[in-house]
Amino acid sequence: MKNVLRSALAVAVAVSFSGCKKESKEEPPKQQESAQKAPDAPEDTTALEKAAEKWVDQEFQPSTLTREQQLAELKWFRDAAKPYRGQTINVVSETIDTHVYESKTLAKAFEEITGVKVKHDLIQEGDVIEKLQTQTQSGKSIYDMYVNDSDLIGTHMRYGFVVPLSDFMAGEGKDVTLPTLDVDDFMAKSFVTGPDGKMYQLPAQQFANLYWFRQDWFSRPDLKEKFKKKYGYELGVPVNWSAYEDIAEFFTNDVKEIDGVRVYGHMDYGKKDPSLGWRFTDAWLSMAGVGDKGIPNGKPVDEWGIRVEGCNPAGASVSRGGETNGPGAVYALTKYIDWLKKYAPPEASGMTFSEAGPVPGQGNVAQQIFWYTAFVAPLTKPGLAVVNADGTPKWRMAPSPHGPYWEEGMKLGYQDTGSWTMLTSTPLERRKMAWLYAQFTVAKTTSMKKFLVGLTPIRDSDIRSEHVTKVADKLGGLVEFYRSPARVAWTPTGTNVPDYPKLAQLWWQNVSLAVTGEQTPQGAMDKLAKEMDDVLARLERAGMKNCPPKLNPEKDPQEWLKAEGSPKPKLANEKPKGETVPYEQLLQAWKEGRVK
Repeated sequence: MKNVLRSALAVAVAVSFSGCKKESKEEPPKQQESAQKAPDAPEDTTALEKAAEKWVDQEFQPSTLTREQQLAELKWFRDAAKPYRGQTINVVSETIDTHVYESKTLAKAFEEITGVKVKHDLIQEGDVIEKLQTQTQSGKSIYDMYVNDSDLIGTHMRYGFVVPLSDFMAGEGKDVTLPTLDVDDFMAKSFVTGPDGKMYQLPAQQFANLYWFRQDWFSRPDLKEKFKKKYGYELGVPVNWSAYEDIAEFFTNDVKEIDGVRVYGHMDYGKKDPSLGWRFTDAWLSMAGVGDKGIPNGKPVDEWGIRVEGCNPAGASVSRGGETNGPGAVYALTKYIDWLKKYAPPEASGMTFSEAGPVPGQGNVAQQIFWYTAFVAPLTKPGLAVVNADGTPKWRMAPSPHGPYWEEGMKLGYQDTGSWTMLTSTPLERRKMAWLYAQFTVAKTTSMKKFLVGLTPIRDSDIRSEHVTKVADKLGGLVEFYRSPARVAWTPTGTNVPDYPKLAQLWWQNVSLAVTGEQTPQGAMDKLAKEMDDVLARLERAGMKNCPPKLNPEKDPQEWLKAEGSPKPKLANEKPKGETVPYEQLLQAWKEGRVK
């Protein structure tokens, strides 16, 4: 195929010709015909066209587009890529199933359809950030585009080293912007949009952290009767943290064993490792109720506890109007530690994120409050203890329960949105080439198949398609969640965070002190808040292109705690009565377009 492709892409050699004239001494020299170059012969794109048909018929099915619409979209890519045939694009993303599909399958398809080769590297998430930082600091182009989390939106829009895609699409990249891209179809569009209204990144995949539970166990009449007798309400999907705690206690200490297997009412991880930071920065505090109302992120105080005045970060400590060390944040950390020690398998405290992920699939966990839908694919594999013989899961996912500080109108959980990001330090023509490939990986021609492989949906049209309806019962509630109006309350880190890499690393270092007992939860959050303020102060002194930090002066924390909104004062009762809802009732509400 490569040899065929090379021959198809070869530019025809110009044919020289001379006019046939009789020699004549009288003919002036200026009348003599010199060799003239003929116009370039039309490019032979037969191989590229056949490749498009092959990929549409053999790989890119199903799709929300008709076959004719798919081929028309691929023809646009073929025509737009003409100036770049034979060249190579270098891009990078983290290693998850969705990006593996892009790297191994979509990159090959793009080359065969357009004649432009792609080197799509897969590395760890931290390494992606390191490469991105190196390029921004050195000004030397390492990759032509990056897939990095939209959590960095606040960083990207402040430093000015990222090309706003809305500007690019309307300006210097207009000729390489797919007419059928349909940015309004991306469910995560608001996550990649800055406070200036500009779109800085293009979503490539997204997954949420939701509540996971064993529906087969929760449906057992004997367990339901036993639970209600002890707690006075029905065993079901927990609406609040009180119910989650009761269910964790019930399965760990009352049920103890199911079908000869020791079971636990909770699963988590607690090893001192950078992934421990994600456990908290991925909206754990907002689930408890830290921050203000507002979607996609609370304003003026967000789920990290950072306060902004206008668009300027003003502090994380309660003494500056932030909430990182407020009562809700301390409660969130306390509950995390208590539940890990009391209700999770003993080995969980020594696990990292990646090590803990597959554990629910082993069949000994009743529920998990903080579970990423990126694990849907591995937990639906035939033969697992949590999968029925017909391929349907024994488990389901549902909205995360909220803590006592949470109020209606606040974000309720986290979504990871890996997004294509373009840097100003990359030469324009290389940016344009990479932009073609980035769009190819999310175009309507390819997006449905990519979703079915990685189960990280990005397009509303895909999630609502007839084909997805047919496979929904094997995905444990993923489809129902993304079709529901509730999905908007699960959002990535927002624009209040001015430098994600510098601030994110502080979390695991301080949280781990509370996990090991070296600090109390209050002491750990006090230390974290102060270190965050110190970083904000350094950024303020150094200056940023847009919306730099401007720290509020410190004052008595009680003044802020008594004021309306966040930071919120300590509640007299942090464990109200548990509340649950039947899963079937929840699904029906979603189908009717209601949040609950």
